[in-house]
Amino acid sequence: MTSSASASGPSASSSAAPRKDPWDLPDVSGLTVGVLGGTGDQGRGLAYRLARAGQRVVIGSRAAERAERAAEELGLGVEGAENAECSRRSDVVIVAVPWDGHARTLESLRGELSGKLVVDCVNPLGFDKKGAYAIRPEEGSAAQQAEALLPESRVTAAFHHLSAVLLADASVEKIDTDVMVLGEDREDCAVVQALAGRIPGMRGVFAGRLRNAHQVESLVANLVSVNRRYKVHAGIRLTDM
Repeated sequence: MTSSASASGPSASSSAAPRKDPWDLPDVSGLTVGVLGGTGDQGRGLAYRLARAGQRVVIGSRAAERAERAAEELGLGVEGAENAECSRRSDVVIVAVPWDGHARTLESLRGELSGKLVVDCVNPLGFDKKGAYAIRPEEGSAAQQAEALLPESRVTAAFHHLSAVLLADASVEKIDTDVMVLGEDREDCAVVQALAGRIPGMRGVFAGRLRNAHQVESLVANLVSVNRRYKVHAGIRLTDM
């Protein structure tokens, strides 16, 4: 006679692997981070903060000279290169290009980004006399467009809600905000979370799969309205964590 305990009781549960601590994140200090669009406000600010935290950073631009000039201005060991070279030299590549050049840029770098961990932080927004509004791409979001255009890359989405002004301000010691990270592979997301956590004041928080990226990207339109009304540089902080 088989006992119920041996089939589904203590012996079965005791062999289950313990639940991993969600805040147990990998050491990413040795990774090289490339920033496509690193000469723009958002990309340049991210490059500065990551380099200031000790990360090796390569700025990418369509023109190598422009990237090199921006890197020299930032200092902190930041390097500059043309977009393709930036992608080749980096372990993790952050996409911080303008929305209207998003698809074109990624299509041109499909080969260089093959096998890479790609972090899309692009927010598809439009502006009219009523202010900012979200644009919904055919694929569902900028991150999903990146996923469709880069089938050999590991695409995640993060760093959407950061103020370029605060990122670039050397007098600001801490960026008090959470970074929502989305992706299909939990280990890839953990790498991006850990990168965010290297910047003082930030936490990287797993926030779901890429199918949920649209509302995260769209929330920036609301933050634009908040910033204009209250003359601030608002971010996002998740509570009870």
